[in-house]
Amino acid sequence: MIDVYSSPKKNYQALAYEEIEKFEKEGKRPSLLLQVCCGPCSCYPLTFLCPHFDVTIYYTNSNIYPPEEFRKREGEVEKLIADLKRDYGFEIKLVVAPYDNEAYNKILAPYAESKECGPRCKVCYEIRMREAYDYADNNGYDYFCTVMTISRQKSSQILNAIGKLLEEEKPHKAKYFYSDFKKEDGVNKGKAIREEYDLYYQDYCGCIYCNNERNKRHAECKKDETE
Repeated sequence: MIDVYSSPKKNYQALAYEEIEKFEKEGKRPSLLLQVCCGPCSCYPLTFLCPHFDVTIYYTNSNIYPPEEFRKREGEVEKLIADLKRDYGFEIKLVVAPYDNEAYNKILAPYAESKECGPRCKVCYEIRMREAYDYADNNGYDYFCTVMTISRQKSSQILNAIGKLLEEEKPHKAKYFYSDFKKEDGVNKGKAIREEYDLYYQDYCGCIYCNNERNKRHAECKKDETE
């Protein structure tokens, strides 16, 4: 996996505005493939991106466990697309990548003891971003982006460093679109949209290890309540 720990800190949302200004001055409206993990995390990024790009969502989440959770989150993404089309007129396409949690867990297994936000998560970010970036490249998109920088639990510095290195690795024909959707109160703006549309809001990131940690916390809380 690629090394992103030595990357210097940058204002990635400022870079996003610079890129938009550059192509809008040229009268362009590019296509963008957006890697999405769930509906709630997509709310603000979509309202930010859709006025400037022709957006396609790439729902690539073989990390999510169990399969019922994968399908539930997919359904919420579909609901969000319909709501945004009704209220904003956004035409958003959806591509659902094949789901293979068993193969994914074999990759994550060496990091089973890693806590959330540790090495296991960084491996997970790269796998999904790489898969989505390759799809964007192979299908003629102008840009690739991820919604994951909206999360308070995820470092935009690490995610954007991964994006930069992936872009340089081939190099890709599609450009990586830098972002930090947490900026400018993005989290609360997204929360407001999520609550307005009554989207299901999961309480764990997705993988079997996070699910186990979540279940352990719930069990400990119930134990404390009965003592």
